Amino acid sequence: MSKIGFIGLGIMGKPMAKHLIGEQVKLMVNDINQSAVKELTAMGAAQSGYREIGALCDIIFLILPNGSIVQEVLFGENGVMTEVRPGTIICDMSSVTPVESKFCYEKCAEKNVGFLDAPVSGGEPGAVNGTLAFMAGGDQKDFEALNPYFDIMGSSALLIGEPGSGSVTKLANQIIVNNTIAVVSEAFVLAVKAGADPARVYEAIRGGLAGSAVLDAKIPMIMERNFTPGGKISINHKDIKNVVNTAHEIDVPIPFTAQLFEIMQALKVGGHMDEDHGGIVQYFEQLAGVTVEKEKITSEDFGGQNGSSH
Repeated sequence: MSKIGFIGLGIMGKPMAKHLIGEQVKLMVNDINQSAVKELTAMGAAQSGYREIGALCDIIFLILPNGSIVQEVLFGENGVMTEVRPGTIICDMSSVTPVESKFCYEKCAEKNVGFLDAPVSGGEPGAVNGTLAFMAGGDQKDFEALNPYFDIMGSSALLIGEPGSGSVTKLANQIIVNNTIAVVSEAFVLAVKAGADPARVYEAIRGGLAGSAVLDAKIPMIMERNFTPGGKISINHKDIKNVVNTAHEIDVPIPFTAQLFEIMQALKVGGHMDEDHGGIVQYFEQLAGVTVEKEKITSEDFGGQNGSSH
């Protein structure tokens, strides 16, 4: 059986690695968070350094915070590529720019090492449930070699095209997801300010054209004031910055997303970076002076009958 390297055991990577271990994949893991490493080694994984992972593994997955960290892990002084063998396949599942992905592909090709950029969509719930969507860029043969592992960690995987195209697709995904959260937030702040019950507004519109996976995922969390991160604002802030930079490089105007980046900048100043990106609603709430939350129902709402509030 192939030895698989897995570098990055954060909010997404740890549950993804657990799925691989659950399918008896021989895993070598690395992360700066030693508690996450210990959790995986207790399940049967082996803790290894970058050089050792490069030397011993046939396939290496990475899911890291940004492109500069990816490049340091791969090409740094003691990085994976110092001892990697020809024929190895490296799969970067991080959210980075297409330029960064193409750079990694070309550097790996110099040593006859395959490289796939394959960022994911689905957030922490998708990682935990094994329902992630993989959007890949690279060579067909490398994609086919990785498909069995994508099937373990997710529910769909598609090769978009040439190196970098997976990262392009993730940028498009992040434009849609984060702008949708912002628009949904704006709409529900309006509804609450006008005196409507947000729970009833949600039930009324979710089955119509305004319904979406984003609406169903985020509005219940917002109404419960649950901003425990499935996808941190900080990570999405980084992704939207990548969108803005990439768009400027290729002369694509992105007025809505540029405004969204400034909204996220305001949330950064307000100390909200470690919250779920559903917390974008707080920007609009502060502007309007309202909070989007479920109305509290008391016994008086039932004609004075006995009952507990909930």
